[in-house]
Amino acid sequence: MKLTKIDALTLDNLFITENNDAFVSAVKALSDNGLTVSTAESCTGGLIGKMFTDVPGASAVFVGGMITYTNRVKISKLGVSAETIAKHTEVSAECACEMAERARALFESDLAVSATGFAGPTGGNEKDGVGTVYLGISSAEETVVYRLSFGPLSRDEIRTRTSLFAAKALVDMLKKG
Repeated sequence: MKLTKIDALTLDNLFITENNDAFVSAVKALSDNGLTVSTAESCTGGLIGKMFTDVPGASAVFVGGMITYTNRVKISKLGVSAETIAKHTEVSAECACEMAERARALFESDLAVSATGFAGPTGGNEKDGVGTVYLGISSAEETVVYRLSFGPLSRDEIRTRTSLFAAKALVDMLKKG
């Protein structure tokens, strides 16, 4: 696990457009850099992969994804360590980090995005309430995890905003180079 940074973001400092421009930009940035991406999704249920594939030309950069909604699948199919989940839970920076790194290895992509969180309306714990999502982005050099706090939004809004943020964060990572 090469977790290098955790950024905490709240709804107050998180601006996301309400359209698919973020994914058009992500596909273009990946294509311009000759890079590929894959996904490992839990709380977003495949929405990040869907939004990538909604963009014409995405097949040149999006190689595949896995919906890992249960711990059993995270462990047995994706390869997340059972110890990580036991120690930190499935909704944690550590789990998001491993999910992204394992997806990148499994799909042999240059980058990978992961999402795990509490989309609600139930779930959460004292540390991470409903609306908390950990989003990981892994490259060969580093894995960055963002802690997103959306608070009292609907399940759909949390999933959509997480997905749009994933595309924006990916573009930002590529710009930093």
